[in-house]
Amino acid sequence: MTRYPDIPKPIRSGIVLVDPERGTPQRIIVLQFNPDTLERSLAPQSAGDQADSGGGGSGSGDKNEALRLKGPAQETWKFTAEIDATDQFEVAAPDGIHPQLATLEMLVQPTTAKLREAMRLSKKGTIEISPIEMPLTLFTWGSKRVMPVRITELSINESAFDVNLNPIRASLSIGLKVLTVSDLPAGHRGAELYLAHLAQKERLAAAARGGALSALGLNSGDIGLGRV
Repeated sequence: MTRYPDIPKPIRSGIVLVDPERGTPQRIIVLQFNPDTLERSLAPQSAGDQADSGGGGSGSGDKNEALRLKGPAQETWKFTAEIDATDQFEVAAPDGIHPQLATLEMLVQPTTAKLREAMRLSKKGTIEISPIEMPLTLFTWGSKRVMPVRITELSINESAFDVNLNPIRASLSIGLKVLTVSDLPAGHRGAELYLAHLAQKERLAAAARGGALSALGLNSGDIGLGRV
């Protein structure tokens, strides 16, 4: 078999569960295949969204807020992940891909221990039971994209099974919401990770080559005199 030692090993995307107190990884989920496509959406949090409802200056918002942002943009990701046991014949899989699917499903499920504790408190007559807190979830797409997220969608399509009806192939539609400093308390490890993620974007934007007004058929005078 011909080997090519100079070809770099591809980096995999994945999900890391982090203890928010200690910052130590609790579980690392490496996607078997990198998704072919990523769908990303950014919705700016503008302070002046309602400043003008029809171009006639009759909006109810404050026009002084038109160019202001209330906070970081709300960013969402969507992609399809594939899991295929037939691509790993050298790995024993008596349960098919049940373990891989269960690992991903537990990202949106509280543990039985936490549910039993909530039930115990309820039986004791506790009036208010705090919602169950999940580990901090990070999505990674190479070293330049490491961000805290909340899973908003997990849809599973199982397409092949072994003789014991264990699934052996599946595609998963995964939706993520990037958690920002607007979503997390000050000082939270996830908030710091988001700031690092945003700082990475700033560095990449600074490295981009700027354009010229002439490419747009304009000059500085057109901008300064409001002729555009």
